Amino acid sequence: MGTLQNQVEEALRDVIDPELGINIVDLGLIYDIAVYEESIVHVLMTLTTPGCPMHGTIANDVERTLALIPWVKSSKVQVTYSPPWTPERLSAHARILLGG
Repeated sequence: MGTLQNQVEEALRDVIDPELGINIVDLGLIYDIAVYEESIVHVLMTLTTPGCPMHGTIANDVERTLALIPWVKSSKVQVTYSPPWTPERLSAHARILLGG
């Protein structure tokens, strides 16, 4: 089943950026996943642009998705813009979907 971080990452593939229609993992928006005491999850992520109008929607979707993982008791999503997101963070799959 993989590490707890891997389980969280796989679950986050269900969170879709509503503007691009691609999951946030393949977009490279996830900077770090930390699991504390095997039940508290902290996700450090970014968005494609500062001031993204989907900020609240995506962060809420991450929180809801983490709440669906049976062993997660609580979670925190932290959005940062440092370092800024760049297209180099896209997975190969996302590049294909975006025509690149």
